[in-house]
Amino acid sequence: MIAPVIERAPSKTDGTPLAAVGTVSTMNPGRAPVVQLKSYVGENHTVPLWKRILDITCTVLALPILLPVMIVIGLLIKVLSDGPAVFRQERIGHRGKPFTCLKFRTMNVSSDPDAHRRHLGQILESSRPMTKMDMNGDDRLITLGWLLRATGLDELPQIINVLRGEMSLVGPRPCVRYEYEHFQPWQKERFDTLPGLTGLWQVSGKNHTTFDEMIRLDIEYARNLSPWSDIGIMLRTLPVLVSQTQETRQRGKGGRVSPSEAPKREVLRAS
Repeated sequence: MIAPVIERAPSKTDGTPLAAVGTVSTMNPGRAPVVQLKSYVGENHTVPLWKRILDITCTVLALPILLPVMIVIGLLIKVLSDGPAVFRQERIGHRGKPFTCLKFRTMNVSSDPDAHRRHLGQILESSRPMTKMDMNGDDRLITLGWLLRATGLDELPQIINVLRGEMSLVGPRPCVRYEYEHFQPWQKERFDTLPGLTGLWQVSGKNHTTFDEMIRLDIEYARNLSPWSDIGIMLRTLPVLVSQTQETRQRGKGGRVSPSEAPKREVLRAS
């Protein structure tokens, strides 16, 4: 049986309105219903209905708290540095679909745009842990930029991406196009779900995991979607951010994080 749901009109990145019709399929008893959305490229994108409901509910409930925080952060960025408060960048999301990802700007506008590309190349070639470039200090960052990044506050504008349906609160991180081009075919299974603000990888060691471990964690999440998994990951995110902020602050002061102080990494299940 096919039951109609509310139609929505998404837009391209240039703002052109696009018609899209959603339906809920209940033809498979025992399976969670999914929302089937036609994208502007003619593909069928399937997103669990519970996930969309959870995203909208949590985002709307949090808006009274998040909006004042976002306004203050935006004003601070404008006062402490030159340039826009919000940084826009093309990212690759669900099923390889590009979208404009929003973030608070944490770097100087004159920063080298290819620095991250070189850093990523070194990580892929060496299979070393995916430590961020700014973990040991980075002169590209604006004042308080390290704090915004360590606490994840720079990601707050992405709640707009969540409301648009381009992202979810929980899911694999959206990558840039040149990173996507490095993915092997089996690794692209991680794109079978919406990208998120937080995810299984983020709460499982993040900067202490390799690129391959990140991919396997993302695939594990995509294969085992459930509302309880999303809620559990969201509850684990805050303690992880607190630990990450402490680690970044210590490294910025020239200290080293001992293995006992580093975030515990979970054992990866075979995929």
